[in-house]
Amino acid sequence: MKSPMLPKDHQIAVQRALVLGRSGDPTALPELVAMPRMPSHEVQRLAVSAIGKLAEFGADAAAAVTALAPLAAKARHPQTQQYAIRALKKYAAAARGCLHDLRDLACNPAQRDYVRAAATTTVAAIEQAVADAATGLQHRCQRCSAPVSADECARSSQAFQRVFCDRCFDEVFLERRNFETQVELNKTVEARDGTVVQSKGERLIAEWLTAHGLAYRYDAKFRIIGEFQIRPDFYLPELDVYVEYWGLDTPQYKMSMYKKQTLYQQEGKRLVSVYPADLPRLNALLTAKLRLFGYGALSNVSGQPTS
Repeated sequence: MKSPMLPKDHQIAVQRALVLGRSGDPTALPELVAMPRMPSHEVQRLAVSAIGKLAEFGADAAAAVTALAPLAAKARHPQTQQYAIRALKKYAAAARGCLHDLRDLACNPAQRDYVRAAATTTVAAIEQAVADAATGLQHRCQRCSAPVSADECARSSQAFQRVFCDRCFDEVFLERRNFETQVELNKTVEARDGTVVQSKGERLIAEWLTAHGLAYRYDAKFRIIGEFQIRPDFYLPELDVYVEYWGLDTPQYKMSMYKKQTLYQQEGKRLVSVYPADLPRLNALLTAKLRLFGYGALSNVSGQPTS
């Protein structure tokens, strides 16, 4: 997606939105509220996402909802609209004034499927929050929707950054521990930068990214997408792009792959897929695909080679 901003200004704004979203500082809200006025769709999307992230840190709910509501109703790009809708979900009962517009979006066939899906889940969440506020209930389990005590909320938020009842907490803890153990046992291939990966294909991708000056996070644990939790092979924070290497061909693996690809698509995430047959032309493939997401502009700014 090409930005009308100058490459250097665009990258500065992108990095600023990412930093503010990760800061956990509610005083960053006014700066984030101003960012959707920039002409870059990517900056707009990252800014509204960051506004949503600040909800759990006590950002001014009224100011956040006021900024998000018009973008949720109609943004210049559907992904920005989707992110604004999802951000409203984080402000729960404070966004009750948006319910009418969100219901209209959820049933509007002219909207993108992922926009309608986001509106549907956000309506349900806001309605539940309004009902809970009327009865004095503050928290519900994000896995089973059971009421959650303050102690349960604090425990699960500290461990998983999500709200679980004690029963779901124990189940999730065991599932993740077993999964992580198996993943770590599968990491036996070392890339030149010292990253230990699971296959030759992942090693080649890691080494290409390093050679081309692109920072990456490998196997970042349980990055949340929608109501699901996945583990991307590579995440490129400078481009906000996910790279997945689909290296197996078994029926079970393919089912998991299709589910994961569907989640990326539904959430409007930027995904680059690499398959074993792509490895002989990996340089051309990654260069071409990442340029679609601003890699060339980023390389020209940083001084790194573009191919």
